[in-house]
Amino acid sequence: MNTLMTPTEEATIAYRLTAADRCDSCGAQAYIAAEVNGSELLFCAHHGRKYEDKLRSISTSWHDETARLVEA
Repeated sequence: MNTLMTPTEEATIAYRLTAADRCDSCGAQAYIAAEVNGSELLFCAHHGRKYEDKLRSISTSWHDETARLVEA
């Protein structure tokens, strides 16, 4: 059985970070994950932006879900 999406239906985006993931700096909900030296560091939007320049230069991956904060 095939199901067609109508133009008014939106695809659901699955996010990797959940409300259980907390910022390593302050404990707020994490929206950014950076892998540094094989360890994952989690940050809220504030601390992720604060440390972004330094972290991006040393991280092997950067996962940013801060767009979720402005979704309608």
